Amino acid sequence: MSRFLAEQYQPLVAYTPGEQPTNMKYIKLNTNESPFPPSPEVVRAIGNESVRELRLYSDPTAGKLRKKIAEQYGVKASNVFVSNGSDEILNFSFMAFCRHGVAFPSISYGFYSVYADLYGIDSKKIDLTDDFRVDYRDYLNVGRAVVIANPNAPTGIAISVDKIEEIVKSNPDHVVLIDEAYVDFGAESALPLIEKYDNLLVVRTFSKSYSLAGARLGFAFGNSELIADLEKIKYSTNPYNVNRLSLLAGAAAMDEKDYYMQNCRKIQENRAYTTKALEDLGFFVLPSSTNFIFAKSEKIGGEALYLELKARGILVRHFTAELIKDYNRITIGTMEEMQTLVATVKEILTEQKRG
Repeated sequence: MSRFLAEQYQPLVAYTPGEQPTNMKYIKLNTNESPFPPSPEVVRAIGNESVRELRLYSDPTAGKLRKKIAEQYGVKASNVFVSNGSDEILNFSFMAFCRHGVAFPSISYGFYSVYADLYGIDSKKIDLTDDFRVDYRDYLNVGRAVVIANPNAPTGIAISVDKIEEIVKSNPDHVVLIDEAYVDFGAESALPLIEKYDNLLVVRTFSKSYSLAGARLGFAFGNSELIADLEKIKYSTNPYNVNRLSLLAGAAAMDEKDYYMQNCRKIQENRAYTTKALEDLGFFVLPSSTNFIFAKSEKIGGEALYLELKARGILVRHFTAELIKDYNRITIGTMEEMQTLVATVKEILTEQKRG
């Protein structure tokens, strides 16, 4: 830390992203990326001509992509915001809508706490239930902005849309942001509610179900006035926030949604296989509606399993928070990758027993 950093940022604890090591080839089950490549149309869209056009600025309105997203999801383009990853939407939302306080789960996506601290926002961190669920009643009439990942991360558990609606209805003077990064893997979207409530913002990403984590592309749905607020923040910081190639990739992906939804179904099948296989080995696995599972074993500690798997070329995500330190978050990959994971875990447990 230099002596020039502003005082209010000196105590800031930054977000820690998942490992992206280059020292050896790993089976990467730690950052919830898709195991499947982008669709053929995306690959074709980013050709030589598109690369040559990088000399020009990107479209600050993201007009073509916004139109395609709107058509795909049955809303107006004025209800769509496009961003440099969904993290940028979260960043702008904390800036724009959370100045009078925010509430979010104490165990959830780590960036919520980071953004609250970054902007000096009073945050109410609400504990999950004993079985790691979000209790919607904790957010009724909370008197501040609400941010909930649904399904939640790293637990993977979803709450129903009717409960989300109760939260939105009970906080009419505050924005309720529902982060749906993983909704395509088996959860129900709150998107239809934006027509009824002007305080609901639904956030999505191309990083998970659309196989474009490296493109850094996110989008959100909401009342046109909420979207205009986000546009104002964008144009006050970085109007060319999404690069030309990512805009092309996103638009092409919208044209091949069936390809991506088929991949989501494969991931759900692989998730079911992995859950049962680990449960057969004595693991406790939380019910997941995402492209990952959250699992622990009484036979080996969470950190120990993470380290043993890493030494054998498999990366999973381990968290050090006291309540979840016995768990590991395991991204669902291809069937071959999950079979390798299960075989490796079995090997580790056998060695533990012998030891």
